[in-house]
Formats: sequence, C-alpha cells, structure tokens
Amino acid sequence: MSHTAHIPSHRKPRRSASKTALRAGVAGGVLSTIAVAGAAGPAQAEPVAQTIEMPTITAGLSTSVAASAQATQAVALDLETQATEDAAAATAAKTAKKAKAEAVRKAEARKKAEAAAEAKAQEAAERASRSAERTTLSASTGSSDSASSSSSSSSATGSAASVVAFAQSQVGDAYVSGGTGPNSWDCSGLVQAAFRTVGVDLPRVSQSQSTAGTQVSLDNLQPGDILYWGGAGSAYHVGIYVGGGQFVGAQNSSTGVVQKSLDYDPPSGAVRVL
Repeated sequence: MSHTAHIPSHRKPRRSASKTALRAGVAGGVLSTIAVAGAAGPAQAEPVAQTIEMPTITAGLSTSVAASAQATQAVALDLETQATEDAAAATAAKTAKKAKAEAVRKAEARKKAEAAAEAKAQEAAERASRSAERTTLSASTGSSDSASSSSSSSSATGSAASVVAFAQSQVGDAYVSGGTGPNSWDCSGLVQAAFRTVGVDLPRVSQSQSTAGTQVSLDNLQPGDILYWGGAGSAYHVGIYVGGGQFVGAQNSSTGVVQKSLDYDPPSGAVRVL
C-alpha cells in the first residue's frame, strides 16, 4: 500500500458528462451571441436629452412679495385717507372757530348798537322833558316877574337875541370835556359856538373868554353877557346870561347843558361883548 493511500485525494471530482455538456452548450451560446454582436459592429450611443424640472423656488417668493406689496399699498392708502380726513377735520374746526368768533363779534356789535339806540332814545326823551320844563319855567318866570321884564330873554334884540336863542336850543345836550357840538359841549365850546352865529370869534378857553369883553356888574346884566366863575383871566367856567335872572351853560357830565337861575350857581363876574 502506498504511504499516501490513507490521505484523501486533493483532486477535484470529475464532472459528469451531462453537466459538462450543458455548460459547454451554454458557453457556446454565449460565445455565439458575442460573436454575432461583434460582427454587427459597435453600437452607436445616442445622446440622452432629458429636461429635469427643478422645483420653482421663485414662484412662491413672487406671490409673497406681491401680497406684501399689496398689503403695504393698502396701509399707505389707509394712512393717506386718514391724513385727508384729519386735514378736513382741522379745516372744519378752524372754519367753525372763525364763524363762532364772527358771530360773537356781530352779537357784541348788535348789543352795543342796541344800547346806543336805547341811550339815544332816553336822551331824546330827557331832552324833550327838559324842553317842556324850560318852556313852563320861562312862562312862569315871565308872568311872575314883571319887574325884570326889561332884562328878560324876550327883551333881547339883534345879535344878543341870536346868541341867547342858540344857547337855549342846546339845553339838554350832553357835556363832554373838549366838546364843540353839535350835540355835546363843554362850557367854553358852547359860548364860542353861540357867539360865532353872529360873527364874533371868541377865544376857545374859559380863561380867555372871561376877559374877551368889557367887565360889567352882576347887578347890570343884559341878555348875551358872558358869565364866568373864578377870577377874570383865570376863570374855570363860563355861561351865557339869557335874561330873567337865568343863564345857560354846559355844566358837567351829570347835568349836561342846562338853563338855571343865577341862585343855582352864582357867577363871579361878567363881560359884555355885544
């Protein structure tokens, strides 16, 4: 026995004839296919043209931007509308304030006009009343004092009568410092205006008027004489003697122009111009 007889043989077992024939057939078929393909020549590779559609990233972004722009435009429109409304409201408020101020001004002007009209009516009524009283007083004085008829206003003639008539026609007018007529006077303004009616231009103030003529005694007065209160050349008040022991003068703001008895306010002296 050989010394390797007990070692299993490393040789591969032989294939059976059937398996060998099968594999040979398969191999032959493959080789035939390769041969046919080789005979046909190398295949022309056609270029692959395929468009791959990527997701449209900007589509959604455009929509978002458009929506944001629309929202911004809406906000701007709202702000513009609000600004227009605020401007309109401010203009309306200003117009209303101006109209109110104008209405208040007109109301105040109307109130002042009504007050002035009322004061004027009252003054006219008082003037009429004083005129009636003066007429009654003159008639009473004329009938009760026949002894002094020679020195009464009815005895005044010529220029003196005109001066007396003018002075008496102003009785009831208001006294205003510096007044020179036609409806308000101060004392020297009334005297000056009375003598101006007969062409005599007297000084404007009492001091000068008290020395404008010849000094006469208070016991020898004639209608048209200028009466003064205070010293000659420093008189503070003047009036006109109208006869019958009475004078006319613009006394003060409380009484206005009045006709009073000499006893009411005895003068200091008198001057005769006419």
